[in-house]
Amino acid sequence: QVQLVESGGGLVQPGGSLRLSCEGSGFTFSDYAVTWYRQDPGKERKLVARILSSGSTYYTESVKGRFTISRVHAENMVYLQMNNLTPDDTAAYYCRADLRRTIYWGRGTQVTVSS
Repeated sequence: QVQLVESGGGLVQPGGSLRLSCEGSGFTFSDYAVTWYRQDPGKERKLVARILSSGSTYYTESVKGRFTISRVHAENMVYLQMNNLTPDDTAAYYCRADLRRTIYWGRGTQVTVSS
């Protein structure tokens, strides 16, 4: 069974940190590019960060310098370390794995930044 599961979301105060995890199973997760997206209610999903199988990374400008995407191939895990969080980072965060025409989505994990 193919699974892509996010975890690590929660409530955090401004300036705080969270680490999100994305675990893939049932497919060769290490061969896939993995992208973190986020979405507020009524808004379209926006790319946050992306990591290729090679380890190359890409970030949207608003998170650059604060967020770090990484992966551990042997554990089928991709992480998103989020530092210095602000209320603008509040959203549901989704993990997407893609390889050519194959795309898998996780179901999301909620991040709320509030005092």
